[in-house]
Amino acid sequence: MSDANLKNALELMRGRIGEQTSQSDWFEITQQRINDFADVTMDHQWIHVDVAKAEQGPFGAPIAHGHLTLSIMGHLPKAADADSQAIRIDGQKLGINYGFDKVRFPSPVPAGARLRTTSTLKRVEIKGGMIETMNEVVVEVEGQSKPACVAESLGRMVF
Repeated sequence: MSDANLKNALELMRGRIGEQTSQSDWFEITQQRINDFADVTMDHQWIHVDVAKAEQGPFGAPIAHGHLTLSIMGHLPKAADADSQAIRIDGQKLGINYGFDKVRFPSPVPAGARLRTTSTLKRVEIKGGMIETMNEVVVEVEGQSKPACVAESLGRMVF
């Protein structure tokens, strides 16, 4: 992609700052998924995997690992309709996860809860010959007023 095309793509993206770029369908976090994540990460803390003990614990139920919530965050928009509001630009070859600027977990995700994400474009710039975006991603728990996770997710668009 030429410098002029990259700058045109940048301007198009800047025009979308402040817009919601995606909202996923609801997705259930099962106890089995929590147990599987515990096995992969070797984090078998009782608040995640010991159902009987967790029901007597501070959250009244087993809860998902914060890193599980963070890990599935990128999957959730893909689970939504093909009519997603995700930004696509002609000539883009792929998008890559570049990391996070900030991540917070304001409330727990109980086993059996349903989650969805909403993403809002906050920043766009050219870095390393790619367009870097920063989206604020909010992970909602159905029926809870506080989100489970709020993260500033960085992505790069490769042309």
